Amino acid sequence: EFQGISRCHLKIILDEQQEKAFVEDTGSKNGTFLNNKKIGDRELLNKGDIIKVGSMAFKYIPAGDPERVAYDKLNLEANTDLHTGCFNKSYFNNKSELEVKKSKVTGSPLSLILFDLDHFKNLNDNFGHDAGDYVLKEMATVVRNNGVREQDVFARYGGEEFVILLPNTNLKQSFEIAERLRKLIEIHQFLYESQRLPVTASIGVADYRRGVSSGTDLFKRADNAVYKSKENGRNQVQFYRE
Repeated sequence: EFQGISRCHLKIILDEQQEKAFVEDTGSKNGTFLNNKKIGDRELLNKGDIIKVGSMAFKYIPAGDPERVAYDKLNLEANTDLHTGCFNKSYFNNKSELEVKKSKVTGSPLSLILFDLDHFKNLNDNFGHDAGDYVLKEMATVVRNNGVREQDVFARYGGEEFVILLPNTNLKQSFEIAERLRKLIEIHQFLYESQRLPVTASIGVADYRRGVSSGTDLFKRADNAVYKSKENGRNQVQFYRE
């Protein structure tokens, strides 16, 4: 289902048994158009159909179609950090702006977890950059397999800094998730050339509320909380306090 921020509502319905798809307008302000014709209720979709709602346009390509497979592959590569398999900074920034706008309109909760690996420069200096690369990749796998839901956006923001954007998640819930991930990272055996590497994370949590008008605002609040975690001794979770 697509829900734009300017009263544009559009739903795509998949009938897996009949292998068909339909488009349905769910109350958009100016209507939904299929191949430049305004739809009434529900319309059958065919490959290559153009759907327009407001200022947005979508091309329908069925799952499994070679064009769709090629597009999905290119899209994934463009939005992914190749070393860790996480989304990249650019994708995260776009998604955070979109999710903040959604929360403004719907009032739904939104949280952000931001974390840095502690003393990562020392790890690189003491064990080598290959060891550091191993830690980043292994840590990303641990977090992705144990704490990231389908709706979340897990991204490498840069270097040893990572973010998890959590739609429909309040501050208390996100704090509990962050604490669970902190413990997972702390107890995980990062073994490189038969040596266990010391890996912990300083984590900050912030949520959408008064004073947050953009994804950048949300990030700055989480970053402020990370600073408090480091200031208080590292390997802990702090949440943003006004």
